[in-house]
Amino acid sequence: MSTTQATTVTCPHCGRTNRVPAAAEGSPRCGNCKQPLPWMVDAGDDDFTEVVERADIPVVVDLWATWCGPCRMVSPALEKVATDLAGRIKLVKVDVDKNPRLSQRFEVQAVPTLLVLDRGETVARQAGAAPAPALRRWVEESITAREG
Repeated sequence: MSTTQATTVTCPHCGRTNRVPAAAEGSPRCGNCKQPLPWMVDAGDDDFTEVVERADIPVVVDLWATWCGPCRMVSPALEKVATDLAGRIKLVKVDVDKNPRLSQRFEVQAVPTLLVLDRGETVARQAGAAPAPALRRWVEESITAREG
């Protein structure tokens, strides 16, 4: 039983709107052109295991807060990285104020805190905001190290 919601994503290749589940096997593809879709969802204390730890692809977790200026700056950069790396990563945003168990589990002392998880195991961690090119480099290095 899932409490997770599907989100609507516009395909960057053909412009068609697709429903993308928060948790699923594999990675989402456009129903029209079959290209990989950016996978960006929210998760919390109750659905983190289903959304993040059971994912088949690496998950970039953005631990953020609504009151945090740098978090608001890094969010569009992360969305660009998730779009650029569609089919290779999943971006999951976690509001630390609403999800204290996850904040505690990952020992969040500053926001934003970014993690790359592979089946629930932390393979990379970074605190603070960075521009999209630096974030992409960090994510690609993290998932390349995981791949081999």
